Amino acid sequence: MSQFEKVQKRAEKRKGGKAALQKLLPKVASKRKLAAIGNDRYLSMMTRCINQAGFSWKVIESKWPEFEEAFFQFDLDKLSLLSPEQWEAYTSDRRVVRNWQKIKALRENVFFVSEVSREHGSFGKFIAEWPAQDHIGLQLYLKKHGSRLGGQSALWFLRRMGKDCFVLSKDVVTLLKSIGLDIAEVPSSQRDLKKVQAQFNDWHEKTGLPYSHLSRIAACSVGENYL
Repeated sequence: MSQFEKVQKRAEKRKGGKAALQKLLPKVASKRKLAAIGNDRYLSMMTRCINQAGFSWKVIESKWPEFEEAFFQFDLDKLSLLSPEQWEAYTSDRRVVRNWQKIKALRENVFFVSEVSREHGSFGKFIAEWPAQDHIGLQLYLKKHGSRLGGQSALWFLRRMGKDCFVLSKDVVTLLKSIGLDIAEVPSSQRDLKKVQAQFNDWHEKTGLPYSHLSRIAACSVGENYL
């Protein structure tokens, strides 16, 4: 039995069998579907993940229709026309999280998404064409060129849009360290991220499974077992 087969068998046992584990695996969108998603939806999910960072996910989810209303359904053309005073006014708008840093991040990401879209045809095409074998490269690109898209925010943004990618949750890191990967508890250095990417590339090549599934299976194999 290969290394990952052992991980998968343990995950199946913990979750009540193969079929039960299968139901927990995230959906992975095709390149065609990713490319067809509008810029507004990418900006919306980007903003949602940024606002959920360090905040209650449930609160943000319940308020999201109000966010959509306040920010014109994340229409880039409309948002790009807002004046500095109009952006600042959101700090008093009860429909959104009145945190200037997160509001400022949206303002900056309007231009980030617009610039990428102009260069690649659409933001969706840019995301669709980035190879899963270089997920850390995409992660670093978003961190460098986007606003507040470092760490878990970028990872969850990509996962929730359907991009095939791994998420370095605490349980995934625990599993990677348990099989001998010499990485930090919170991998962030180029050295550690390259090791993580190489491990997932190896598993992907040997199993044929999407990176998103490999990541979720790894997470389900260790840690507290939520049923």
